[in-house]
Amino acid sequence: MDTVERTGTGAPVGSGGLATAERPRASAGLAELTPEESYALLATVPVGRIVYTDHALPAIQPVNFVLDGPDVVFRTAEGSKLAVAASRAVVAFEVDSFDADARSGWSVVLVGRTFEVTEPVERARLLSLPLVTFVPGVRDRVIKVVPRIVTGRRILR
Repeated sequence: MDTVERTGTGAPVGSGGLATAERPRASAGLAELTPEESYALLATVPVGRIVYTDHALPAIQPVNFVLDGPDVVFRTAEGSKLAVAASRAVVAFEVDSFDADARSGWSVVLVGRTFEVTEPVERARLLSLPLVTFVPGVRDRVIKVVPRIVTGRRILR
């Protein structure tokens, strides 16, 4: 699998995107996080939201996940909307934590392509990762999100 370089600005390295001076800046009161800070925060929560396309419309579904290096791994049921929609699709994956009383929080968004992992050795390895699903039932489809863009923001106080 390719190694992907990531930047804290949300632009993939070498993407031909906007030059640094032309990129929109974070809103006042928000600090941009580095990819390392973003991944450290991702590792602290068990649930994220996968944003995908369902019949040409945006859809969002919470999923339990685990990190496998820079990649996000989750499981879904055979024949589920998410299993069908997330097969080799471009998705966004969002995780956040907020404290309303303290008016503090952060959000991390990854954008990348999904792949169903079917190769037996790799699938077995991913199934052995410490992923606990909250929803009962069989979740035997292993999906991996390989991010190309990583962005994170924290509320400044």
